[in-house]
Amino acid sequence: MNKKLVALAVAGALASPLAAQAQTANVTLYGRLNLDLEFVKGDQGGSNPTVNRVSSNSSRFGLRGTENIGGGLNAIFQIEQNVSGDTGNSSASGIASRETFVGLQGGWGTFQMGKFLTPYDDLHPIFGNAPTLTTTIFSTAAIWANGNNNKAANGFDARLGNSLRYNTPNIAGFTGELQYSTRDSSGNTTQTPNGGDNGDHTSELRHANVISAGGFYNNGPLNVGLAYERNNKVRGPDLSDDAFSIAGAFDLGTIMGGFGLRLGAVYEKLKYETPTGDVKRDFWGVSATVPLGAGRFYGFYGQSSDGKGSAPDGTVVGTGLFNNPAVGDVVKGANTRGKQWEISYSYNLSKRTMLYGGYVKILNAEKARYSFNINSYSIATGGDPGAVVLGMVHFF
Repeated sequence: MNKKLVALAVAGALASPLAAQAQTANVTLYGRLNLDLEFVKGDQGGSNPTVNRVSSNSSRFGLRGTENIGGGLNAIFQIEQNVSGDTGNSSASGIASRETFVGLQGGWGTFQMGKFLTPYDDLHPIFGNAPTLTTTIFSTAAIWANGNNNKAANGFDARLGNSLRYNTPNIAGFTGELQYSTRDSSGNTTQTPNGGDNGDHTSELRHANVISAGGFYNNGPLNVGLAYERNNKVRGPDLSDDAFSIAGAFDLGTIMGGFGLRLGAVYEKLKYETPTGDVKRDFWGVSATVPLGAGRFYGFYGQSSDGKGSAPDGTVVGTGLFNNPAVGDVVKGANTRGKQWEISYSYNLSKRTMLYGGYVKILNAEKARYSFNINSYSIATGGDPGAVVLGMVHFF
């Protein structure tokens, strides 16, 4: 059965009084299942076990649609749900747990209200592991953007609830994006600390908010983006954090006789306020995507600096205690840097089914504790987690 007809049937079952109106909209059911087998190894303090596990990686299904309301204006909506394909029962798999919004779209651009990733995250596909869908433990946001942590700890790779967003139209390859999250307590999912990626009553009392903005150019072989994000009073009443990143990629296929080698790079600067001064951290990375047959090889190397700034050595930014950082926390001082490298190959069995495999490694300095972004693995400070991954994705 045509999936648009199925989607209309589902929409009618969920909201039968609105069935007549739903039938006039262009509604689509979509999704994907992405599961892998991982052989993970990493220092957990005196032991270095190998763990075999099956993981679900940003699996989802959803409904999206548009309605032409005249004058060149469309109403748009999306309701997207996480799917725990590995266990089937994750508490994070509720309806609207992923990109969910309502909005308007016209020649002037697109306006949305709801829950969605920020413009800062839209840099990720430019340099990141797009062949493996910028997810799994291959995610290059393990150190970049501190993606392992939620917004209220120290992360910048976050899907924010209670958000407003505007995207400009594409003008000769240029686009702009602006997002504002109110961090209020409506629909709070009791994430801790300080409301996690959504917000809570404590956050709204101190007028916490998040502002994210990005500018992008995508035309021919060149793709460039830069983004800035500010967390105002998110971690505390007088603590604000700033992130700036620029990324670029160039497809050499246009000058190499059609051979589609794609080179990417990224640079990031983070600044965190603490009660005793600021902590700063830089990051840079390079990547390459090489087509081979029906698939693509992807390679990435990235490295952060030691924590710098005016705060005393040993200051921890995140959820951990002083001199006892949690996974992903940023620490001020020497020997707090981290490195990540990976290589993968993805192969398309069809237009809807893909296989992939590869290896990823994170190398932490003595006082660092970075771990994988997606499906994190607990390690001791200074541990070096690595994994062999074999996976399959089906789109529908």
